[in-house]
Amino acid sequence: MTITSPQPSAQDGREPTSASSTDALAGTGPGTDEHPAIAEPPALPADQRATLDRTVFAIAAVVALTFVAWGFLAPSGLGSASGTALVWIETNLGWLFVTLASAFVVFVVWLAASAYGRIPLGRDGEAPEFRTVSWVAMMFSAGMGIGLMFYGVAEPLTHYVAPPPRSVAAETPEAVQTAMATTLFHWTLHPWAIYAVVGLAIAYGTFRRGRKQLISAAFEPLFGARRTTGPAGKLIDVLAIFATLFGSAASLGLGALQIGSGMEILGWAGSVGNGLLVGIIAVLTAAFVASAVSGVAKGIQWLSNINMVLAVVLALFVFVVGPTVFILNLLPGAVGSYFSELAQMAARTEASGGDPMAEWLRGWTVFYWAWWISWTPFVGLFIARISRGRTIRQFVSGVLLVPSVVTLLWFAVFGGAGIAAQRDGADVAGQATSEGQLFGVLDQFPLATVMTVLVMALVAIFFVSGADAASIVMGALSERGTLEPSRPTVIFWGVVMGAVAAVMLLVGGDEALTGLQNLTIIAALPFALVMVGLAVSLAKDLRSDPMVLRRTYATEAVEQAVVEGITRHGDDFVLVVEAGGEGTGSPGSGATAARSGQGPADRDPDGRDPDVRDPDVRNPDGREPAARNS
Repeated sequence: MTITSPQPSAQDGREPTSASSTDALAGTGPGTDEHPAIAEPPALPADQRATLDRTVFAIAAVVALTFVAWGFLAPSGLGSASGTALVWIETNLGWLFVTLASAFVVFVVWLAASAYGRIPLGRDGEAPEFRTVSWVAMMFSAGMGIGLMFYGVAEPLTHYVAPPPRSVAAETPEAVQTAMATTLFHWTLHPWAIYAVVGLAIAYGTFRRGRKQLISAAFEPLFGARRTTGPAGKLIDVLAIFATLFGSAASLGLGALQIGSGMEILGWAGSVGNGLLVGIIAVLTAAFVASAVSGVAKGIQWLSNINMVLAVVLALFVFVVGPTVFILNLLPGAVGSYFSELAQMAARTEASGGDPMAEWLRGWTVFYWAWWISWTPFVGLFIARISRGRTIRQFVSGVLLVPSVVTLLWFAVFGGAGIAAQRDGADVAGQATSEGQLFGVLDQFPLATVMTVLVMALVAIFFVSGADAASIVMGALSERGTLEPSRPTVIFWGVVMGAVAAVMLLVGGDEALTGLQNLTIIAALPFALVMVGLAVSLAKDLRSDPMVLRRTYATEAVEQAVVEGITRHGDDFVLVVEAGGEGTGSPGSGATAARSGQGPADRDPDGRDPDVRDPDVRNPDGREPAARNS
């Protein structure tokens, strides 16, 4: 059996079919007469000048500045109000965060494994914009750099000395495995799947469909273009700005806490107080604003590559001088425990453990899911911005698997070092705060002062690279999705982000970490609902992708023609593509079967033109098949 396309002839009067599918697709797009199955996305506009969306910017700016003023003038009042809201959310809607996180994992894995995985985030055959190494470095640095530095020792060690309720006894071999499994649950597939949902929706809409790089634009398949540019779309973009603002500010607060702890240990400052923390935030805010206005390719890519090298140096140092054999033994055990306990960890709710479980979830799982969701507007938009040219399968594989493997290695090294030190009697968990536990572990090794300075530098660069990505994204959301937001807008959101981070620390008081967690969960709730709509909209959008439509047309047409060919000619037939009339089953085209083995001047009994031979291609049985057309 062979497939042919008849050549032009005086008999049928049709134009010849193009010899290349690439040629056939070139220059097509929405607004042309081309069939949607062969439509390519329009080129992005050459003029990328920023135009401020005054409504989105004004609403977001006024509310953000009001929050900042409230926090500086009456931090106790803001803390009381946020605490009340948090209790209600966690009591009534904690299940929502737990359910959505696992649902997003299933959703993105399904997209990658299905036929949709072949769809490119751009034109057919378009090469990726960034090299894979730089792509991974930028994605990882913006995604959770500061969090890994802050919790690298703290979380596994905390779960080792105080395991989740109704699990295992503390400080036992079983507690080691549970601690690592719980940590990986919070930091690997689930958070990156949450990022992937937003990143895919934005990248697909922008580079494949030619839409603006806005959260609201991704809802066009559900609401239509008119509504996404109206009040509903503006509300979505405002919610995205707020989620970005609070999620990134929480990370900046964590970074300030850790840098302050390092300065205290080195003797560069006295007791870490709010004044020192606000000063650290002010200095680093100036640094990331300067980086942000330099653009993605210059600022963020350069800093991300530096950070990757420094992080590898730190991890190798701890691995070599630390408990090397224990870390190596921890790796396979951590992976096995993660997958064996995954269902149980994903099902933890207040109903499974009462008040102790509810309190534990508020401090860990629910906080993490809310934190990741609050980061998704800026991390998702940023990952989308750097992922042009990747297929959906490549995107999901890269976003889920590569950071998860790096995270596994990171927590095995630092968490293993912390657990080993605690097991050997150092009592790192009891002697140091969460932000100081990494320094407590480094104090057990040689070159502790040098490594402490390196950690502070790493946190500072993670601070800068993550924050400038966030300020660029908030600028883009304020300026109708432009890829290059104006400097004044980027600077404004950078300064406000630093101010919000300072307010969140002030609201927390002595328990600064609690203040960061509370406000992050509150800000993430409305955007969690936006993410559900994004997933539904993306699934609907993919069903009408040109590649999907071509596959549908091809399957139906070839199936019908094969049935006809076998019925009329047995095994010896060819498929001929020609214009379809009424009753062909496909508008404007048709695939029919013809008997093979005809001479050039012969005709089929039904009057169709004979097939045209291609001397360069042969069938497995040695016969010359009809000419192929791609």
